[in-house]
Amino acid sequence: MDREILLSKIKGGLFGCALGDAIGELAFRYRDRESLETKIYRLDTLVYTDDTAMALGLAESLARKKDVDPEDIGDTFAKNFYSEPWRGYASGPPTIFSMVRNSKLSYVDAARTLFGGSGSYGNGATMRIVPVGLFFSNSDQIYEKAAASAEVTHAHSVGKDGAAIQAMAIALAFNMRPGDDFDPLEFIEKLEKAARTEEIKNRLSLLKILVRKDVPPSEAIKKIGRSVAVHESMPFSLYSFLKFPEDFKKCLYCAVLHGGDRDTLGAMACSIAGSYLGIENLPAKWLLKVENRNYIDTLAEELARAKGILD
Repeated sequence: MDREILLSKIKGGLFGCALGDAIGELAFRYRDRESLETKIYRLDTLVYTDDTAMALGLAESLARKKDVDPEDIGDTFAKNFYSEPWRGYASGPPTIFSMVRNSKLSYVDAARTLFGGSGSYGNGATMRIVPVGLFFSNSDQIYEKAAASAEVTHAHSVGKDGAAIQAMAIALAFNMRPGDDFDPLEFIEKLEKAARTEEIKNRLSLLKILVRKDVPPSEAIKKIGRSVAVHESMPFSLYSFLKFPEDFKKCLYCAVLHGGDRDTLGAMACSIAGSYLGIENLPAKWLLKVENRNYIDTLAEELARAKGILD
């Protein structure tokens, strides 16, 4: 693929995350497609949450360091949090930031103290992973890089595995041309083989069955789960993309209109969809409403430059 297409896909991934996140947040109040679309139409700005804020922080660190640097990632997350604490952060990251600020612990060591020393297996590392999937899309170290970025806040093996599989899904989507003999079952099988925990493997195996049987979204989410645990949310974001790979809006609505952690489901599903479709296939009127869109566009170009796509 030429540079223009690759840059479009990087922008698609970052803006997809922001759109899925912001519209998913609205879906907590506007729970059907008609009322949600009406609200989107009336708004001047689509405001994103901590999901996108952390994805942008991760992109900032990758563009600057050209690699996963856990301490730099943690510092970037903390700086952005203290600048905008109202974004809707869960309790884990601020606790880690405070521990690091008031001790000599590293971010990873602080993250390992959460939940009685087991670390978190929530979906917080997965929701933000799109820059890692894009940046390491052609690297055989993508799993390790994603896991290393995850354990800054999510040290549990399932939390890291979920983030790594999401990053690999983004990389697979990034490396495909829309419409080119897309096989959803083959897509899942590649991820299933790469998964390293039973929790993620089992959910991907279930996802394969649901996709093969063409189970409707309302039933699929009941079987997969809808909690903030990564193995009970990330697989439904995959389902939403695989159900509607060529249609960004349908993918988004599938992700956010069936309950659960709506903004994060939207961010995860639409990160994959945007990385697959490219920015020109995202709704133009929605893109104009994305908060800080000029900064996101510039950051996407910085990430592309660090990746070697732009001079």
